[in-house]
Amino acid sequence: MAVKKKTTKKKSTPVRKASGGPKKMHGEVFYPSKEVVAQANLKNWDALAKSAAKDLQGFWAKEAKELEWFKPWKKTLDDSKKPFFKWFADGKVNIVHNCIDRHLKTSRRNKLAFIWESEDGKEHRTYSYYALNREVSRMASIIKSLGVKKGDRVTIYMGRIPEIVFAMLACAKVGAIHSVVFGGFSVDALQGRIEDSASKLVIICDGSYQNGKLIELKRIADEAIVRCPSVENVLVVRRTSHDVPFQQGRDHWYHEMLETPIAKERFPTEVMDAEDPLFILYTSGSTGKPKAILHTHGGYMVGTYSTLKYVFDIKDEDRWWCAADPGWITGHSYIVYGPLLNGATSFLYEGGPTFPNPGRWWQLIERYGITILYTAPTAIRGLMRFGEEWPNQFDLSSLRLLGTVGEPINPEAWKWYFTVIGKEKCPIMDTWWQTETGMFMITPTPVVPLKPGSGTRPFFGQEAEIVDEQGKPVKDNEEGYLVLKKPWPAMLRTIYKDPDRYVSQYWSKYPGRYMTGDSARRDEDGYFWIIGRVDDVIKVSGHRLGTAEVESALITHPAVAESAAIGLPHEIKGQAIFCFVLLKPNINGTPELAEELRQHVAKTMGAIARPEEVRFVDKLPKTRSGKIMRRVLKARAQGLPEGDLSTLEE
Repeated sequence: MAVKKKTTKKKSTPVRKASGGPKKMHGEVFYPSKEVVAQANLKNWDALAKSAAKDLQGFWAKEAKELEWFKPWKKTLDDSKKPFFKWFADGKVNIVHNCIDRHLKTSRRNKLAFIWESEDGKEHRTYSYYALNREVSRMASIIKSLGVKKGDRVTIYMGRIPEIVFAMLACAKVGAIHSVVFGGFSVDALQGRIEDSASKLVIICDGSYQNGKLIELKRIADEAIVRCPSVENVLVVRRTSHDVPFQQGRDHWYHEMLETPIAKERFPTEVMDAEDPLFILYTSGSTGKPKAILHTHGGYMVGTYSTLKYVFDIKDEDRWWCAADPGWITGHSYIVYGPLLNGATSFLYEGGPTFPNPGRWWQLIERYGITILYTAPTAIRGLMRFGEEWPNQFDLSSLRLLGTVGEPINPEAWKWYFTVIGKEKCPIMDTWWQTETGMFMITPTPVVPLKPGSGTRPFFGQEAEIVDEQGKPVKDNEEGYLVLKKPWPAMLRTIYKDPDRYVSQYWSKYPGRYMTGDSARRDEDGYFWIIGRVDDVIKVSGHRLGTAEVESALITHPAVAESAAIGLPHEIKGQAIFCFVLLKPNINGTPELAEELRQHVAKTMGAIARPEEVRFVDKLPKTRSGKIMRRVLKARAQGLPEGDLSTLEE
């Protein structure tokens, strides 16, 4: 990829015709190289976008037909009870049949589905699609023997090991609904989720490893489960082999059950209705109890299959690494289901990006020949702190595509990722989506021209809009509320056991349009720029400023590694900007540097954006998926209650 910069709005550089992008573009644009376009499975973005816009149902029906169905559907989309949409509703399917069973009839049966490495690098495991089927079948027969049947809920609370994948797929195989709770959540967070789902089985590890430390998952789970009368059995996977309490009759060692005749290596995949629930996954709001987002077998399957296929141009020879955790929606969609639906080989790593040193990820890319890396901006910024010397020690030439997820990426971090990691040859797929959407919603494909910090355009068949408080479309480059205008297959069906909250949360503010809860703008090229959650917009003297914009300005200063901006009440301005800054190693925070940073933001963005105060911190409060929890900073700064902290890192 080559960069072509534009200094004035009057002058534009035409994009290569093969890329399928607009004829003229504004701002700093990175065009796909001839090599990228030549290798891409989809070479003409425009043609498919126009076709999908013209015939939404036809596009998704064609995608669905690439997968196998026990019984084909007659009606692609049922919108008779909006906003409770149904997709492929009269079809019969099971996502596991398409993730595993259908591959066993092809040469993919012997292809690697997963490569796993432990945090300390001393353990390695691989599973072909044939071996994956064996492991999932054995776990399915075990959980069936523990009384789990179609429609039952199963809570999964584990570390990042292959068995968490087996557990999810085994639940789906028997028709149970899995509820994965990120390993390391607190007792209260776990208890609340088990209780809300009324799970009868909990699958856990004895413990897990995080940055060299032992996390006592079994003890945390025991304390939570004692308050959950619905739980009948606990299946315990041995990972750390340290001593843990064990309750006879309730607790069962997985490795021991594998040695019994119960653990059958062939287990039939349950036939499900396309609209049968596949999983629930809890998202945390700023207040109130977490929302249990419900996804179904058929539509979610088609959405994750298609988005991964097109956006990351998945090929048989790829080694795909989504560096999220299976416990988040990113892990559900693009570690477990999406890659398996595409017959891909995935790399799964137990540890984090900087343990035992900041070269760990780059070492793994070199060792396993990773071709696509998909990670969060917070990880990229964290690794930027340590400079280029760490990645430059390793051969990263196997990479052909990069991706980001979770929050808007600062242009400075985008360029570092593109230049230092991708060596200016790997397009960056900057994806915007949510737990609720289940799949990528605003995203490029490899042939789309890229602008650092923009997710580009909506995925095929989708239409997004930026509106004001009254729901009227705003002008280009004006900020407003991001809404989605078309239904999509992987959309959440409801909030589990709370349909009224589903309607009020997502469909009531702008009837007929899905309220994302994000603030954004669209530029003159039709590219979307996500600013952040609506709560992350600061209104200073009548001017709307996105926290992401202020943070992007701060990170361009050579002393700054990461930053978080919040708005606090101000008697004159309405709100004033307060910034929390994490400095690069060996740089000391001084009053002089704080003032320098205030002036740096003012110079970059204008005087209106000059922070009222800059505070230096050792770390920023983040969710375990890497998003900065600005509301926590806001509460702490004002001495107010911090709300739900179940997703907060240690």
